[in-house]
Amino acid sequence: MRKLKFFLIGFLPGLLLVFFILNKKGASCSGYLPNSRVIAETLSKKIVHSPTFTQEMENLKIDSTFLKDSIITEGKIDFDKSNAQKKPCPEYTLLYPKKNAKYEVRFDKCKDNATFHSIKKLN
Repeated sequence: MRKLKFFLIGFLPGLLLVFFILNKKGASCSGYLPNSRVIAETLSKKIVHSPTFTQEMENLKIDSTFLKDSIITEGKIDFDKSNAQKKPCPEYTLLYPKKNAKYEVRFDKCKDNATFHSIKKLN
């Protein structure tokens, strides 16, 4: 019991110290979650639109700036509808916005580029 007491006396202040230091630097764990990683990797690659995707964007009056800055950046990957284990290019379904999704975007993420195949408006 005495060892546990000494352990907690050192552990809790150390934990608080690390928390405040990392918080000041702006560090967070959000970049390590699967959704964040897929979005970050997608934005780092060359974005290619299929002809069908380009036509659907025109029909919905969505430009590529809105696609990149809002839909991809603030969207949520639906891993239930995605095929993340597909080789060589995993396929993903992205929903935007995260709650009460209005758009569904399907794309695959290869080594050098991300190819967007379809975008549709949800009810």
